Amino acid sequence: MKELPGASLQKACRLLVCFCVLHLLAVVFYYLAGSTLSFQGSPEPPPRSLAPSRREPATRPADLSKPDVDCPDPSPLLVGPLRVEFSQSINLKNVENDNPEVRDGGRYTPKDCKALQKVAIIIPFRNRDEHLKYWLYYLHPILQRQQLDYGIYVINQGGEETFNRAKLLNIGFTEALKEYDYDCFVFSDVDLIPMDDRNIYKCYSQPRHLSVSMDKFGFRLPYNQYFGGVSALSKEQFQKINGFPNNYWGWGGEDDDIYNRLVFKGMGISRPDASIGKCRMIRHSRDNKNEPNPQRFNKIAHTRETMKSDGLNTLTYTVVKTDKFRLYTKITVDIGSPKS
Repeated sequence: MKELPGASLQKACRLLVCFCVLHLLAVVFYYLAGSTLSFQGSPEPPPRSLAPSRREPATRPADLSKPDVDCPDPSPLLVGPLRVEFSQSINLKNVENDNPEVRDGGRYTPKDCKALQKVAIIIPFRNRDEHLKYWLYYLHPILQRQQLDYGIYVINQGGEETFNRAKLLNIGFTEALKEYDYDCFVFSDVDLIPMDDRNIYKCYSQPRHLSVSMDKFGFRLPYNQYFGGVSALSKEQFQKINGFPNNYWGWGGEDDDIYNRLVFKGMGISRPDASIGKCRMIRHSRDNKNEPNPQRFNKIAHTRETMKSDGLNTLTYTVVKTDKFRLYTKITVDIGSPKS
């Protein structure tokens, strides 16, 4: 049967449409394929993120603990005048709890900075346990606010011989240096409490008298040469005067002998202002075996002749016992007896 002309034309149109569709699909396919190949061959760098990396934060937290940084002078922790009273009873366990950063032996080191001085505090001692409680209660917080690297040494005279304060101080100096490289020594009676924490328990270019104005003396210096109560000497200053005399048995005289030694070695005395150097004394009766020394005035008059042969270079003693308590180190010693 012969195909009609109209049918042939219709068939041709259909073939043309199919061809166009196939051509269009091919163009689209190759376009998309070309774009993909182009991206994979030369990738663009990803956009820079503004968010901080997880491995390295944009801002590092400040390091507040820098033991290599010197502590500021003066300490920013000082509060100034203090209320000191002795009416309340003191429990040493409570004092320990209130001072958690004090280590065994009464040692403390600032954790956020490097202390400017290493200070050994030497206390001559016998039968003054109640006074010692008050001293520890008040002084540990003060010394920590002063940002000192310090240790507390209570030098206890054993036996029943006459008390010898100066010799005990020499022993404290010697024994403390066996434990640590202290460069400053504060020699303090156990019954004296500072009334202002700006009275820094450290050493200066000249020997320092710290108990300037005691309530016992109406908050006045009893005389210009007075060097008793609480004093501070560097290791070099103390060695220069051959330490303290060993032959003052009983009360009185050794402080004046020490003053003479300093003067004879060309040193002066520095003191804080009287308003800052205030301190209170715990009232007490005179101890047995610590009666006034009847030889003191004669000994003071001969300091220049005796200081080279009476001091650190002639010190003799025996350590009987060492106790490391939380708040202090107690060293009980046998210091012999006076020469007859």
